[in-house]
Amino acid sequence: MIGEGGESIRLDRWLHHARLFKTRTLAADAIGAGGIRLNGQPCSKPAQAVRGGDTVTVSAHGRVRVLRILLLGARRGPASEAATLYEEL
Repeated sequence: MIGEGGESIRLDRWLHHARLFKTRTLAADAIGAGGIRLNGQPCSKPAQAVRGGDTVTVSAHGRVRVLRILLLGARRGPASEAATLYEEL
């Protein structure tokens, strides 16, 4: 796992690692459609860098979730591993 130490990852990749979308393409499409906010600001770039401590608001699958990024993740693992990447606010 990648920690908070100033490191970053692409937003679409993090959303995929956190299992919020089945593919990075679906995550990128949601970002492009305006369904994602980063730290309260609209985000339209899938390559936007995110870091530990950032807040991501995801409007998808019929619900809105506000998540604080705890870890960036090195891969898309099982759901139990993905759940450690964020906390629900």
